[in-house]
Amino acid sequence: MKITAIYGPNGCGKTQYVEQMRRQLASDSVRYVAFRDSYGAGTDQAYYLQLRWNQHDIDQETPTVGELMEKTFLATGADTTERRQWQQQLYSQFGLEAFTDKYIITLSSGELRKFQLAKTLMARPQTLIIDNPFIGLDAETRDQLRSLLEQIAGSQDIHIYIVVARRKDIPDYVTDVIDLTPTAAAPEVVSFHDVTIRYGERTILKDLNWTVRQGEHWALSGQNGAGKSTLLSLVCADNPQRYACDIRLFGHQQGLGGMTIWDIKRRIGYVSPEMHRSYHRDLPALHVVASGLKDTVGLYVHPTAEERQQCLWWMRLFGVGHLAERSFLKMSSGEQRLVLVARAFVKDPDLLVLDEPLHGLDDRGRQLVLSQIEAFCARPEKTLIFVSHYREEWPACIDHEIFLKKMTNLSSLPPHHHKYFTTCKLCECET
Repeated sequence: MKITAIYGPNGCGKTQYVEQMRRQLASDSVRYVAFRDSYGAGTDQAYYLQLRWNQHDIDQETPTVGELMEKTFLATGADTTERRQWQQQLYSQFGLEAFTDKYIITLSSGELRKFQLAKTLMARPQTLIIDNPFIGLDAETRDQLRSLLEQIAGSQDIHIYIVVARRKDIPDYVTDVIDLTPTAAAPEVVSFHDVTIRYGERTILKDLNWTVRQGEHWALSGQNGAGKSTLLSLVCADNPQRYACDIRLFGHQQGLGGMTIWDIKRRIGYVSPEMHRSYHRDLPALHVVASGLKDTVGLYVHPTAEERQQCLWWMRLFGVGHLAERSFLKMSSGEQRLVLVARAFVKDPDLLVLDEPLHGLDDRGRQLVLSQIEAFCARPEKTLIFVSHYREEWPACIDHEIFLKKMTNLSSLPPHHHKYFTTCKLCECET
């Protein structure tokens, strides 16, 4: 029997640990189940329909447990005698016969756990990761679930990982415990303290406090004219007003010694609509990508043979390797954008700042860019600031958000709100 408990208090990194493990074990034989049916976003409708006085709202198209289990059975393998025996074994082991005719949205928390586990095991995974299996259950149901997990591990060739936040939730029969402890806060990559930017009588940013730590993945959004471009110019050390503000980049105060502008730029990969408009010279696309190695707009020296190979490698990843020698000005706008995105990635930066990187891209181009962003963010030391007006474009790795509102619209906000909103996706809190 193989059952491992992953234990640690809130904030110790359990979610990140599990995500990294899932990436390393990426396979059809790995299944992950997160039991959050008793709280959080997306549960309001189920909770509403579980209330007895609202059950008259359930229509005939609402699926039953038996219908969903049969659908899962057919989707996870061939309809063979052996698999039908396995299906009946799961029904018996989980006691599903008692509620196969019940609507899924009317199940109790305990019944829902059993259904989810049985449905997951239909594919006979070799590794099963169960996140918070005991949350929201009464004492009797918790004991039943503990016994059920022990039975599963003892009767099947499977390694079960149980993720818990309390030591008392670790079953006695676990064979190993991974004990995670809180770690020190990650180093600050960007730190703004009461930053105000004015141009004449116009205030662009006012009293902005914002910290981006190593390994965080931020979405920056907001109204037109709210100061997003100004904010990015400060992050990328392009705005001369940075010297008059309390801004730290990679832990160093601007204008007080330490890192130079070029030291900072070497650690940042950047693409933006403004950059796109800045390339006026008739350069081969490969030279545009290579300019990212020199942190210049335009390249005034030829790349070395090693640099050419480095640039070509990134261009191929973004589907434009065959355009290496074509003039940048003679390419389509979508091809140009892919070349500029390759330029942002080419030096494997510590901080990637992508301002509307998907503009003008077709479906294939978008998928290429998003897949490389996800691969970049899978590395724990890499940091992302992603700008888009369209939430549906945000990559799945986004875990923090900052939203900017125009100064002229402040009067329309409730008194307790401010111009800037920062949100942590994981806890859905707003500060």
